[in-house]
Amino acid sequence: MPRGTKTVVRGFLSLGLMILPAVLAAQVQIRLGDSTHATYSEIHEGLKPGTPAADSVQRVLSAPNARKLWPMVMQAAEGKLDWNMGLLALNRIAELREPKSLDSVIRWRKRIVDQEIPPPPATDLRDLLPGLRAVQLELTRKKIGDRALLEDFLTRIPDEHYDLGDAWVFGRMGAGAADTLAQRFLSATDQKLKIRYLTLLSFSSDTSLIPLLARIYVAPDSFGLPLRIGSRASDGLLWIGTRKSMQALLDARAAARARGIYADPKLNHADLDFLGNDSSVAVSRTGRWATEWVEVLR
Repeated sequence: MPRGTKTVVRGFLSLGLMILPAVLAAQVQIRLGDSTHATYSEIHEGLKPGTPAADSVQRVLSAPNARKLWPMVMQAAEGKLDWNMGLLALNRIAELREPKSLDSVIRWRKRIVDQEIPPPPATDLRDLLPGLRAVQLELTRKKIGDRALLEDFLTRIPDEHYDLGDAWVFGRMGAGAADTLAQRFLSATDQKLKIRYLTLLSFSSDTSLIPLLARIYVAPDSFGLPLRIGSRASDGLLWIGTRKSMQALLDARAAARARGIYADPKLNHADLDFLGNDSSVAVSRTGRWATEWVEVLR
């Protein structure tokens, strides 16, 4: 890296980090209309193409520019539009990487910090900050490239100096980002740090992670992880969403059940055992059973 580059990166990134709340807030993971990947949504219950909800999502995800998207963020903040659609609009704004969006990010942060807009009931406008962070980071990524952005991000993980906007952007990086973080996960000795790395890996769609995530799911204890954290590996396989990752998830579930790793009733949720609940979550997020995705994906 040329001399001075890291200083520039840190200065630019600090624009968002100085005012981020300590608690991680909302950022949307969603995918729709891709014949080679499973549908996925954290903000819908079983999202299916062709439904009114899916049509609304598709309109936002296909917006050609941010001109109509920033007003959606304002409408959501004012309680005039579904809150999740405002978060989704920020996703698309980040993807578009329009330079003028940085000014909007700065204005929105000021509004939130100064409490200029009364939030809708049961919402917190600070939950917009990760989405704003993602907009900023995608502009930085366009300017300096994945490698420089990744190097800065890696230095902040041990101190938890990041939010879900950072995680979302990490999941989109190339430059060997997933492999780099996987190696750090494997070499880490601190359990909390290992969990942090695994959670971040679950944002990546890099198919090279499939074998590692499957192994973690079958035997989280062998990686020094609490058993419940196995669900993070499942999340990662679902988000990768290819036929291969779905089959790997099914195989890992079968192996985990045979091993009895999740048999402890304390891991149950409601009336479902751990693995049953994990299957239910997959249907909720993707709209189909994993076995169905294996059949329909190319």
